[in-house]
Amino acid sequence: MEICHLYISPGHNFVGHHGREPDTHPMMEVPVLECVAGRGIRGDRYFDFKDDYKGQITFFSLDVFDGLCVALDLHDCSPATARRNVITRGVDLNELIDKEFEIQGVCFYGTQECAPCYWMDSAFAPGAEVFLRGNGGLRARILNDGKLRPTAVVPSAAA
Repeated sequence: MEICHLYISPGHNFVGHHGREPDTHPMMEVPVLECVAGRGIRGDRYFDFKDDYKGQITFFSLDVFDGLCVALDLHDCSPATARRNVITRGVDLNELIDKEFEIQGVCFYGTQECAPCYWMDSAFAPGAEVFLRGNGGLRARILNDGKLRPTAVVPSAAA
């Protein structure tokens, strides 16, 4: 599995905003994610969110993102729009559901698909929610402390 991008956000844009406009907390690309067992990613909105929270860290496939951009004719769009923490390439994230896996010495437990919601149509474009069903990413618990760093060289969307 390649790690292409790492993101954190200080706040929730969509969670708890049903019937209201989303907030505007940015997804910030970072060079390192500090994973804390049972708590989440230091500096992220889900750090210490709930005891034993199933989405302490989220993963999303750059391959799925690229397919979404083609299908919806999206240009100048960033994978950060999906609001997931770790953007990967070369792995079927659904295969990690209900499994332990390790990346760069950090162990995770894949809890469930990070299912897309109706906000995806606002964040990306109409049709995004339907396109992403079954491929919305992966929620996971962090099992031990450690740090993740990108392993792939991927041109930025602005390049």
